[in-house]
Amino acid sequence: MEFTESFKHTGPCCFSPNARYLAVAVDYRLVIRDVLSFKVVQLFSCMDKISYIEWAQDSEYILCGLYKKPMIQAWSLAQPEWTCKIDEGPAGIAYARWSPDSRHILTTSEFQLRLTVWSLLNTACIHVQWPKHASKGVSFTKDGSFAAICTRRDCKDYINLISCQSWEIMGVFAVDTLDLADVEWSPDDTAIVIWDSPLEYKVLIYSLDGRCLSKYQAYESGLGVKSVSWSPNGQSLAVGSYDQMLRVLNHLTWKVFAEFMHLSTLRAPCSAAVFKEVDEPLQLDMSDLSLSDDFTQQNSEYGPPFIDVRYDVMELPITLPFQKPPTDKPNPKQGIGIMSWSKDNQYICTRNDSMPTILWIWDMNLLELAAILIQKDPIRAAAWDPTCTRLVLCTGTSHVYMWTPSGAYCVNVPLPQFSVMDLKWDFNGSCLLLKDKEVFCCAAVPLLPDDSNSDYSSDD
Repeated sequence: MEFTESFKHTGPCCFSPNARYLAVAVDYRLVIRDVLSFKVVQLFSCMDKISYIEWAQDSEYILCGLYKKPMIQAWSLAQPEWTCKIDEGPAGIAYARWSPDSRHILTTSEFQLRLTVWSLLNTACIHVQWPKHASKGVSFTKDGSFAAICTRRDCKDYINLISCQSWEIMGVFAVDTLDLADVEWSPDDTAIVIWDSPLEYKVLIYSLDGRCLSKYQAYESGLGVKSVSWSPNGQSLAVGSYDQMLRVLNHLTWKVFAEFMHLSTLRAPCSAAVFKEVDEPLQLDMSDLSLSDDFTQQNSEYGPPFIDVRYDVMELPITLPFQKPPTDKPNPKQGIGIMSWSKDNQYICTRNDSMPTILWIWDMNLLELAAILIQKDPIRAAAWDPTCTRLVLCTGTSHVYMWTPSGAYCVNVPLPQFSVMDLKWDFNGSCLLLKDKEVFCCAAVPLLPDDSNSDYSSDD
């Protein structure tokens, strides 16, 4: 892997959908860099500090959320002199997003009073009253034709189906939830999944005409659903719960065909490979070197030198580190907090929040555990390569960790005092964005070899 130098940021960083540009917020400025050369191609000045950025699907426009103002500013890469400013006045703006056609911006006001659709083509705007959430509760079909918007009135949740061409409401139907958490279209645009708040375990599948196709409830007493994710082909629906289990439903009968438990102890028989991160001090002979006391003291401030890490393959049985959440505090750190499908639908990775240092990788073809990664520090982010079966994760250290079906390996980030707090792939899988608190860098990631039996090491 090849790494760039570090660059400053003060918040969001985002690749364009065409994978040609990287947008970076630096205080009041929006910096657009070319992904190949990392040269600045555009620089826009906003009216306040940038809290949020989002690219339009055509990569021609980009919006900036100035939520402290509160205001939205949009810019055009093709026409740098063009600008757009959206201000809701006393209603404020809590969140903004692009429509699939890249020519409309949807804003949600403070206190969810209304959702407004603003057109970049003319001065028209359409209002939807009482949206359920600010940043959630809106989902578009894959072809961009329709939007499902959650609203709530008279203590009842509703789904509004809206045409993204005319922005007219095509239908409204009530849903059987106590407190709707979110909504998501299926990848084939034939069904809508909604789920209830953690206080009520309920997953509902609706057709486009408002018929309830299925209702799934794994248990009643206890905190319920924490995460929901469609497989890329739309044939499976994964549901992660607070009971530390992953359940997978099929799209034909909407019945559970797989249940995976996140056990604190693994015993044979188990075909999963268990990788544990361990320190690997570099053995250097420094007996012939003469170092001054000032040099030694200065370098001791940067932490223990000459420390590398690697993965060791562990034998079964093995006991995994487990943190029991306190019962007297809200929002317990337990349940499936991270859950993501691989591009080929074969694997799904999960993190049980009561085992924050463990990443589980499940094989959905064999319906069994494929691998476990045991890290020294809590896992902060994990992301699949959008083009192949490769998983990358970070733990807030100076390393990134990768897993493929052929093995796992560690890569050191060769930048001083750089801790990887978050990471993102670009849309063609060739570049990886690594973020520290105030700086970021990018890594050029080589394509995986065709031979699935290739060996990997920490030196790659």
